[in-house]
Amino acid sequence: MKERAILLEVLRNRFQAIVEEMAVLILRAGHTIFVKETSDFGAAIVSTRGEVAAAPVGTGVALMVGMPCDTAVALCRQLGEHEGDIFISNDVHATGGMATHLPDIFVWKPIFHEGQVICYAWTFMHCSDVGGRVPGSISPANQDIFQDGLRIPVLKLFKRGVLNEDLLRLFMANCRIPDTNWGDIKALVAALNTAEKRVHDLVARYGVDAVHKGIEQVLDYAEMQAREGFAQIPDGTYVFWDYLEGDAGGGRPIRVKLAMRIQAGEITLDFSDTDPQTRESYSLPTHEKRGHWQMVFGLVNYLRSTRSDIAFNSGLVRPIGIVAPKGSLLNPEPGVSVGNRSATQVRLLDVVTGALGQARSDLMPAAGAGQASIMVIQLPDLQTGGNKVNVVQPLMGGSGARPFRDGIDGIDYAWGFLRNVPAESIETELPIVIERYGMRTDSMGAGRWRGGAGIELELRVFPPNAQVASRAMERYVFRPWGRQGGLPGATGYTRLNPGTPRQREIGKIDVLRLEPGDVIRVGTQGGGGYGDPLEREPERVLADLQADLVSAERVREDYAVVVAGGAVDAAATAALRAERRRHRAAGPAAAFTFGPERDAYERVWPDALRTAVVRALMPYPGRLRTFLWERVSRLVEERVEAGESVTPDAVPQLLASTLAGLRY
Repeated sequence: MKERAILLEVLRNRFQAIVEEMAVLILRAGHTIFVKETSDFGAAIVSTRGEVAAAPVGTGVALMVGMPCDTAVALCRQLGEHEGDIFISNDVHATGGMATHLPDIFVWKPIFHEGQVICYAWTFMHCSDVGGRVPGSISPANQDIFQDGLRIPVLKLFKRGVLNEDLLRLFMANCRIPDTNWGDIKALVAALNTAEKRVHDLVARYGVDAVHKGIEQVLDYAEMQAREGFAQIPDGTYVFWDYLEGDAGGGRPIRVKLAMRIQAGEITLDFSDTDPQTRESYSLPTHEKRGHWQMVFGLVNYLRSTRSDIAFNSGLVRPIGIVAPKGSLLNPEPGVSVGNRSATQVRLLDVVTGALGQARSDLMPAAGAGQASIMVIQLPDLQTGGNKVNVVQPLMGGSGARPFRDGIDGIDYAWGFLRNVPAESIETELPIVIERYGMRTDSMGAGRWRGGAGIELELRVFPPNAQVASRAMERYVFRPWGRQGGLPGATGYTRLNPGTPRQREIGKIDVLRLEPGDVIRVGTQGGGGYGDPLEREPERVLADLQADLVSAERVREDYAVVVAGGAVDAAATAALRAERRRHRAAGPAAAFTFGPERDAYERVWPDALRTAVVRALMPYPGRLRTFLWERVSRLVEERVEAGESVTPDAVPQLLASTLAGLRY
């Protein structure tokens, strides 16, 4: 028994070493900024049942756990697997939710021993452009998947070691930057071949049975650890919801509502009352797969934060069930645009964090910035007549404050795996100048522990016909919420030509066309605060003032700290804080502070009314459900604006009037 346990630990670490080596190779051999600088790629060893047995923790994205490869594995077997075959796909439906938008291109290879597949080497990278309506392929305004770019079903990129030239030509003819995209794919292929060699080395040393069984055993081991970790959460049902603003594509707020049920280490994430699939590209194709990677990383983060030695593989998500009805935001019908699904993924993290915050208030933070927007710029290549398309920067903000520490400035902890792009790198690639890249003053939510500060990015373009796209811009309306009396963080902004007569606020970006010399400045959100701001040590407030993270006005208004002559006036501060406390309402601090914008919205749309509408629409097909949701919502809002009170009892009549005259 002891010898088997030792061998299992050896194999677990060897598997981990293989995927870490794969990831470093991709990072060093990648061609696009998004791969070689931002690190939006992944690597894995996958079992013959389609579960991720090992994934990197130090390089690339930290979301591979829970990636459902079972459908893709089954398709490989239908196509026939041979030595030297390498498969490729980005198809969100053919792969059963493995790919969740078209820029994520997956490339994988079966690894054989004596004619039998023992495991798969698996990689993916976010491709900077796969064609479609806009540079970078992703727009919140896209309304069907054909606008999102080229869709690649599960096909063989290499057949018995020979490159499929026809497929490569088709791919390269349908993207704006074919050569650099092919360079990234070659980096993925190199990682697969390296993994194959390392697995063969393992087999030679330990035997094929030990390696094959070891893959299943490390998955079982992670599952056991996960169940132990989840068993520490009190049993119960925890309900929480939050909103995507939806307006970037011309829509209205989209609610993501979760009922998280916990019972003896088993978790069910029930999204039955989440809004329908959207006309715009916010839908996330999970196919209701158990432990789906895009929906559970909040829970995986919880496990990794509470147990540092936990195994990192898909065994962690085996205890997590998903309920997401067909035709809903989180399980859309085929054909729906899904490019902007990362906005939804970020909000899912907030929702899971909010639910866990009710169960483990002592551990869970306030909301982070709630945005992981990727700014992409397209410039004409005047030498070749083609285009240059590159990522400028991942636009993220501060993390939420924790129950025992401030939030992290400039990066939401949930998205720390996306690296910032050095200004020198992007200026080398493109004729632009980064004029400012730093922390944003007065962005973080005040609290006993303050939220992390957002960032400000300012860039100037010089060539003609420049186009900027930035997907997943969110939290421009609803603030990142605070906890236990902490205040919400600031919302985001986008400003064109700041400080000039041509200055204008432009809000969220779909596609923005810039003139030579134009300047665009983006301010991202700060994280929510945790705890009473009047309990924050005045010296900490002073340090933030001196670091230009908070203004003198907010020091006095939010924290009731008096600064005179560059120092804290202790007596005046104590008196001001005592006065503020006397004027407060009695009772404990609110568990969540959402801000006036959400409070006002929910006076129109209380939970009972919105839930009644969603449930009334459930019997209808997904696309019709989207249409009915838009029409019924408009009727509700018109009645409220006219001074009427709309209750759940009115929903059947509103729906009937909307259906009148429709034929379907």
